[in-house]
Amino acid sequence: MSNPTFGHKVDGATYKNRYGVYAIIPSKDRTEMILVQAPNGAWFLPGGEIEADENHLQALERELIEELGFTAKIGDYLGQADEYFYFRHRDTHYYHPAYIYAVEEFAQAHAPLEDFNHLAWFPFEEARQKLKRGSHQWGIEQWLQHYQFSNQK
Repeated sequence: MSNPTFGHKVDGATYKNRYGVYAIIPSKDRTEMILVQAPNGAWFLPGGEIEADENHLQALERELIEELGFTAKIGDYLGQADEYFYFRHRDTHYYHPAYIYAVEEFAQAHAPLEDFNHLAWFPFEEARQKLKRGSHQWGIEQWLQHYQFSNQK
């Protein structure tokens, strides 16, 4: 089975690979989730690019400290969704596989290291609608399916 794919792949464009790892972090009562708003106003799941020397979990743990100031217990892997997009600021086309994980528990360790983002909690459906990337929206859908099913057992 192939991964779900989002965005539009432009024929003849050269794509740079940008591998990312992201988290669905629900509130303690599981009624909301946290999102990160970049300085340009776009909303994203917490997470980001995997650096050359990192595996998924190392990258996600680093990103959560940088963006949220959170330490976290990473839970289930929800899957991979691929995305094609053009980033005007860098004049670059990207092929962006997004690896999505659930967070089981988190704690505020300190203030976020990146102080230029805005953080906010939203009900799941509102969060899904705010997200810029289709791969991130898909991640929320996977989390909801997984945890609604798990809660019915």
